[in-house]
Amino acid sequence: MSDFSVELHQRFTGAKLPLKPMHVWGIRVRLQVEGRIRDLALFDLAIDSKLRGCDLVALRLSDIVTGISVRRRGMILQQKTSRPVQFEITEQSRQSARTWLSKRGSRPDDWLFPSRQVPGAHLSTRQYARLLKEWVELLGLDQSAYGTHSLRRTKVSLLYRKTGNLRACQLLLGHTKLESTVRYLGVELDDALAMSEALEI
Repeated sequence: MSDFSVELHQRFTGAKLPLKPMHVWGIRVRLQVEGRIRDLALFDLAIDSKLRGCDLVALRLSDIVTGISVRRRGMILQQKTSRPVQFEITEQSRQSARTWLSKRGSRPDDWLFPSRQVPGAHLSTRQYARLLKEWVELLGLDQSAYGTHSLRRTKVSLLYRKTGNLRACQLLLGHTKLESTVRYLGVELDDALAMSEALEI
């Protein structure tokens, strides 16, 4: 997507950009090199789960762990809609989660990402947003173009571009209406911009 297309996308959809695969890879490598174990687990689960920030930071160990094993799928009730949503946990995420759990301990009734400032609380959405800004800055990306919804949108945006399957995207995002998914992904605008960019005058 060109810089002009990016500007139009943000102007008309108000949406933060999803990360590209090379950005996901780059952030993972930087977090691994810097030994930021918690951040890597948080980042990987954000990409896989496609959860809103409020749901991601409120994950409990019992949401993704059975016994001593990290599950291949998780399910939660969304705070915004009170509807259940399932999500996959890829091997990449399971490995980073296992590494993080080995460092922080694994009480099943505890927060997956406990707050470092407030005892008994989980990581705040504000802190999650600050971490996201740090992560994109590691790659020299424009912080204003990305937010926590960038991670929520990353996988479904790729899925839509590869398959055009809006219904699958709707299910993965936990949207009640397909129209919400269309607006969320900026589908019509993205498609229009892509066709326009392909024209040579």
